[in-house]
Amino acid sequence: DSVSDWSFRRPGFQPFGEHTVNASWVAVQELERLGLGQSVDLHVCEVPVEYKTVQSLLPQLWKQHQPQLVVHVGVSGIATAVTLEKCGHNHGYKRVDNHGFCPDSQCCVDGAPDCIDSVIDMGLVCKKVNSSSLGVTVVVSEDAGRYLCDYTYYMSLYLGKGRSAFIHVPPLEKPYSAQDLGKALQAVVGEMLELMGAVEDDDLQRCSHQHAH
Repeated sequence: DSVSDWSFRRPGFQPFGEHTVNASWVAVQELERLGLGQSVDLHVCEVPVEYKTVQSLLPQLWKQHQPQLVVHVGVSGIATAVTLEKCGHNHGYKRVDNHGFCPDSQCCVDGAPDCIDSVIDMGLVCKKVNSSSLGVTVVVSEDAGRYLCDYTYYMSLYLGKGRSAFIHVPPLEKPYSAQDLGKALQAVVGEMLELMGAVEDDDLQRCSHQHAH
């Protein structure tokens, strides 16, 4: 099984702005209830909508759990489908957080690349989930919004060398229920873990060939 013995962490975000109930955290809690199977070690965490907290918390989480994959989940007020973000961006953070703060540099990591892509093929994940009988539409995006979602995603991609993903969900009942979103996360993450297994196997094969020569 390509997802056996996976260490996996899934942070969702706390309420912010007009989102008095953050659909991402509700969806993550529903996923925790549904689970990802006995072979997956699932950890969940609610992330404050604060730049400084993200700067200190994410390195701690990566070091503590050493996960093969971290998937962040955020809510988007303009989304009508479950949205898989392909990449995170380093610059352009001008919007203040829940404490009225934004980085002076308006960037995540000084001197780092402008954009980092996930190692996961989001288009393939999208295609597989949409071809199922799930009943929830999944789409792919290349712009996570230049706020805490994008900021957090970039930090995880940087820390995990691309072994991260970000999923935007719509507000609750617009059009999906908490149960719908939980099932969608379960399906999407399941496909991601399958692909991560393929990536790990491919890396091992390349390493083996290199040593053989």
